[in-house]
Amino acid sequence: MTLLQRVTLQVPASQPEGMVMLMAAVGQWTGAETKALRLAMRLSIRDFAHRLDVAPRTVARWEARGTTLILSHDSQGLVDTVFARVSAEVQERFSVELEAANPVASEALVPVSTDADATVQLPVVIDGRFLLVPLDDVDMTAGGLEALLGDATGMRLVEHSIAAEADTMNPLDRRAFLKAGFGFAAWSALNPDEQAHVAAALETPSRSVDHSVIGYFERQLHTYMADDGTQGPAKTLPAALGLVAAVEQSARDVDPELRRQLLAVGSRIAEFVGWLYRDVHDPLKAGFWRDQATEWAQEAGDPAMQGYILLKKAQAAYDERDALRMLTLAQAVRTGPWRLPMRVQADAAQQEARGYAMLGQNQALVERTLDQAQQLLADAPDAADDEGEQLGAHYNATLLRMQMAICHTEAGQPQRAAELYQQWLQNEQFSTRDYGYFSALMASALALGGEPDEAARVGLVAWPLAAETNSGRTTAELQKVLETLQPWQGRVAVRELREVMSTQQSQRPSCQRMPH
Repeated sequence: MTLLQRVTLQVPASQPEGMVMLMAAVGQWTGAETKALRLAMRLSIRDFAHRLDVAPRTVARWEARGTTLILSHDSQGLVDTVFARVSAEVQERFSVELEAANPVASEALVPVSTDADATVQLPVVIDGRFLLVPLDDVDMTAGGLEALLGDATGMRLVEHSIAAEADTMNPLDRRAFLKAGFGFAAWSALNPDEQAHVAAALETPSRSVDHSVIGYFERQLHTYMADDGTQGPAKTLPAALGLVAAVEQSARDVDPELRRQLLAVGSRIAEFVGWLYRDVHDPLKAGFWRDQATEWAQEAGDPAMQGYILLKKAQAAYDERDALRMLTLAQAVRTGPWRLPMRVQADAAQQEARGYAMLGQNQALVERTLDQAQQLLADAPDAADDEGEQLGAHYNATLLRMQMAICHTEAGQPQRAAELYQQWLQNEQFSTRDYGYFSALMASALALGGEPDEAARVGLVAWPLAAETNSGRTTAELQKVLETLQPWQGRVAVRELREVMSTQQSQRPSCQRMPH
């Protein structure tokens, strides 16, 4: 399918005098465009599903997957029919919703002129990107319009430093863009031959997918995971979503055993996407992707991954301070019917201890469970000697000490927690994002321990790191710090922290919003 075929233009039968407006019809519906249409029609998910004659759960799944899900041929037709019947007002709101959902592209928007002598703007929707192009500058022949659309597509790929000329794209650029929504530069871990192999796999899975392609996906995931701590979710999330879509695409039309192996990798990627959405502080999407990871792990016959995802759900419960759910999930990890690496078991034990602390259980029980976590980690094989075990490979003694500090804070021992942070929290031990997060928790412990000036000082260290890595999770913890510091809001350091956070949040450009 060519770019020209994916975009059609409609001219309304009637329009205000002195104004020419060409409305765009979406040539390929993804979950993102479907959500924009529903919002423009001002319908609930249930009512919108009724209009389409599909299940509400189906619509919810489309929207949660966003641009990574391309609707089936039959579903495309259903949405086309609904869209063709909406009013001009709804079409206008649809365009606005697309603009809001794609803030990077929206910077290129200018209003359509109502002056008859002014240059007419051509609204075009290209794979979810809403663009306005001066009509006077457009060669309206098929070749000229296709060249224009090729350039517009290049605008989307600029995020990955890809050349805008469609005819100079290598096959992987074109196919990955069509199939998975991301381009050549996203495959940073692969050499040109490997990139070509992946391109063929996306085009014809039944003939081109083999075990080497699975290895390529795994290597690419590890690259994204390594980059995440420095770049943050704003840059990593689009590429990770593209990767999970590529795996899902390649898992079609292959033999059952190969599909299970692909979905085993896909489960790990989906869990990583869930983590990125957790860091963005979007628990709904994070939960969706953890559930998707669980489903794929079950289909792949990977029970250990299922237990690992339960641990991630327990960790996410702490963000909401849901102590009971966190505790029972951590206990389920430790008692479930799976064999988990000892590092994962250690992580689950400290999570269980934190749940006890938050629920006010006996301190001896908290300490005993933390001792179990330390012993499990001490008994774990060295990560360098256990290359075949991926789950929990990052977990080490320094990270456990940070989590023990969190546990002491929740147990009403903030001074003890602050001592652990001061002793073990060093920036060379952590990624930029993680150092900012634990600094925010250290500031919280200091504030609870009655040291407002030091808490504010540490908060001023954490805040720019949260902004640099777009960590909504760290920002949320710093907001809690400000709440704790309210009794000392007149102090100079506390006032400075509040002013810095307030000023920089108000100045933060809309293009730094997270992708949906």
